[in-house]
Amino acid sequence: MSTLKLRLLKKLKCTLKYEKLAWADGAQLVAGVDEVGRGALFGPVVAAAVILKTDYRIRGLRDSKLLLPQVREVLAERIREHSIAYAIASIDAARVDEINIYWASLEALALAVKQLQPAPDHVLVDALKIDVPFKQTKIIHGDALSCSIAAASIIAKVERDRMMREMDSEYPLYGLASNKGYSTPKHKAILREHGGNVEAASGPGGGAIFTVMLPSVATPPTASGS
Repeated sequence: MSTLKLRLLKKLKCTLKYEKLAWADGAQLVAGVDEVGRGALFGPVVAAAVILKTDYRIRGLRDSKLLLPQVREVLAERIREHSIAYAIASIDAARVDEINIYWASLEALALAVKQLQPAPDHVLVDALKIDVPFKQTKIIHGDALSCSIAAASIIAKVERDRMMREMDSEYPLYGLASNKGYSTPKHKAILREHGGNVEAASGPGGGAIFTVMLPSVATPPTASGS
C-alpha cells in the first residue's frame, strides 16, 4: 500500500452511516462484505460477510490493514460473538489462475454473502458490484467507512493469516507465516533465488500480478449464524 493511500485511509472514519441509510430504506439485515489476498503472490483470496447486530456497537472497527495483528484477533472474536451472522469463503490459487484475480475476488465475495444465514436484504460492498440476489451499495474505501465492511475485512484477514501460518509448515522456505504471501522484499528475494514457478500476468488494473504456482491448500467455506 502506498504511503499516500495509507494516510488517506487513516483520515477516514468508520461509522454506521451506510447501514443507517439501508435501514431507513427498509432493510433489516444489512451485510458488509470484503476480501483480502488480491495483492498477494501466494495463497487464496479470502472473503468474509458479516451482519452486525443493531443493538451492539463494536468499538475499534476500521480497515483491517490499519490494525495490528493482535488487535485484529481481539476484534475478530468480538465480531464473531456479537454478529447476527458471518460467513467466510476462499478461492484457491488454481481457481485464481483459471479466471484471474479480479473475477476470483468477485466469486469469493458473492459466495460469502450467499452463505449467510439468515440471508441479508441489503449488502454493502467495498468498491465492487457482486453477483448476489440482494440489493447492494458499492462504497469506495468501504472498509474504512462502513463498520460492517470493516468487520468483514477483519474476519477475512484473520482467517487468511491463519491459513498462511498453516501453509508455512508445508512451504517453510517462503516465510509465509511472516509475509502472509505478500510481496515483501525478502519474499521476492527468496523467489528469485529458489523459484516457485513464478509467472507474470496482467491484472485488471494493468499492473503486473505475480502468481506463485505452488500447490494450494483448499479450505472449504464456513458459515455461522447466531
